[in-house]
Amino acid sequence: MTDAETRDADLMLVLELLAEQAPPERFDEVLQRARRDGAAEPDVARLEHAVHLARQVYDWQGRRRRREDGLADLVDTARDLTSPHDLDSLLRVVTRRVKRLLNFDMTSVALLDPEGGLRVRAADGSTTALVAGQEVPAGHGLGHQSLEVRAPLWTADYLHDDALVHNESVDEVVRAEGLHAIMAVPICRGDEAVGVLYGSARTVRHFSPDEIGLVCSLAALAAVAIERAERLEQAWGEVGQLELDSFRTRTSLVRLQQLNEAHSRALGMLLAGADLTTVAAGAGSALDAAIQLRDPGGRILAASGDLGDQDESALAEAVLDAHSQLRPVVTPQGTWVTPVVAGAEDLGALLLRPTTALVGEDEGLLQLTAQTFAIQLLLRRSTDVAEGPVRDDLFEELLAADPRAGRQTHHLTHRAGSLGIDLDAPHVLLVAHPEGGEQGRAVVWASSYAHRLSGLKTVHSGRILLLLPGTDASAAARAVADELTPLLGHPVSVGAAGPGRGAAAIAPMYREALRCLDALTALGGAGGSAAAKDLGFLGLLLSDSHDVDGYVRSAIGPVLDYDRERLTDLTDTLEAYFASGGSPRGAAAVLDVHPNTVSRRLDRIGDLLGEEWQQPARTLEVQLALRLHRSREALRRQRRSGPGPQAEASSIGRPLA
Repeated sequence: MTDAETRDADLMLVLELLAEQAPPERFDEVLQRARRDGAAEPDVARLEHAVHLARQVYDWQGRRRRREDGLADLVDTARDLTSPHDLDSLLRVVTRRVKRLLNFDMTSVALLDPEGGLRVRAADGSTTALVAGQEVPAGHGLGHQSLEVRAPLWTADYLHDDALVHNESVDEVVRAEGLHAIMAVPICRGDEAVGVLYGSARTVRHFSPDEIGLVCSLAALAAVAIERAERLEQAWGEVGQLELDSFRTRTSLVRLQQLNEAHSRALGMLLAGADLTTVAAGAGSALDAAIQLRDPGGRILAASGDLGDQDESALAEAVLDAHSQLRPVVTPQGTWVTPVVAGAEDLGALLLRPTTALVGEDEGLLQLTAQTFAIQLLLRRSTDVAEGPVRDDLFEELLAADPRAGRQTHHLTHRAGSLGIDLDAPHVLLVAHPEGGEQGRAVVWASSYAHRLSGLKTVHSGRILLLLPGTDASAAARAVADELTPLLGHPVSVGAAGPGRGAAAIAPMYREALRCLDALTALGGAGGSAAAKDLGFLGLLLSDSHDVDGYVRSAIGPVLDYDRERLTDLTDTLEAYFASGGSPRGAAAVLDVHPNTVSRRLDRIGDLLGEEWQQPARTLEVQLALRLHRSREALRRQRRSGPGPQAEASSIGRPLA
């Protein structure tokens, strides 16, 4: 074979090896054989040039294959990223794909936080627990520099690269992971920076442009996927909120339907003539709670269930707040207080203790229940007003009845019984005189009040008369004054008498109550309340019963009891003290004892009667009680011994101041 044929055969062999995509070593073998066979230098040079060109083609084909493989992997990655992921799952997919595609030892994604720092959210290939959640302060590290220039940056050996702004915490993580080469590619969404995609190797490594370009493409895909994941999470959150709102709406509609039915039942009971207790029981059942209806004075009108122990002072404050705000309020103990009002008029308060927390709809039913009670109280007041003339006529006849006419009083007692009033039970009689305000309003209130307490009411000369069951005239008078005064906005004076039983006792009680009212006015006590026992010796004079024993007991009863139980002489000491003009020394001379003894006795009297027993008004009461006591004792001795000079002298033998 000629040299030319040999040369052409070698060149043809190079082309065949290139076509077969033979490994680079086969090209070297062709070149070495030509040199061994002693080929001419020009022929060897041409063969070297052919081998060089073949290697370039081979390298180009390799790069093209790698690029095609990278594009295929990029497409697969894009397909993976389009699948539904939450943000953390998506970031894990990104780090795993980047690590595999570029043969990194570790990859991670750090996102910007509101303070401008970077926080690692996902990592793949880490060997320590330091990477997850690592913070990179603003202005430090390769990532922040890449964000500033909006371009990928890389270093072949991070810890020995003095061009970077190092941070000790970041360097510690890099050192612990054994990292050298690091690439940082910014993740941007338009002009907005989102975070940084890191690729790291545990050897010193120089990255090729193709590798950098592929990571940039993955970072761009990650930016789109992150935005999609965030929007998807936002959409899921909105869907969840919509589902929650829908559930709440359905629950609210069901509850509103239940509350509407409960309110309808309450109104139905009201129209059917049910009493307050029945309505309270229905409302308590609907609200799953214990309920009390109280009047403006705090008295319980109706109840359902047990409220338990209540702090009455806290309740009183809550009632005031509820009426001032015209809405339900809750006490620290968890008791709800709702005002019961009609216009500007206070009809009372509704107290509720729920077994479970009230929701908005329950509060609405609570207010509707309060309105139902208000309607019922107004209806009852209307009934009271309608029955008023009959009851007023009965009261007028009782006041004018002749106590000696047994048949008449028996007839009146029977009529009162038909109205639910037992005259044989103890009653008190009150005469109330409003010092201002609208009388018609006071009369309407009195009708409702008397009916509520199973009593009677009438009006004489602008004064309201009330006959009420009870045994404490003073307490009844105070209750009327306390409730009527705020209603009218003016003081109300109340005189009281009683208790008394039977129709024959009513007229005398009226006269006594009227005298007490006149005494209050004469003494400048307008706006107050009093029965005979509250007026001291003046009440003794005003009372038809002239209860001397009761007066003496109220004034000096503790001293009398002390002398009787301990056989002491405190009563004699009091008399001697007043007889000597309030001088302990003079009293000691009369009693023939040491002045210190008198002082000790007076201290004991102060303990028994109170510190104010020597005030002028109280002194007068005590002296009068002493005189009455001594006179009654003398009369008793006189009755036991019969009339005679000694007996008469004994009744007047002791001087008193």
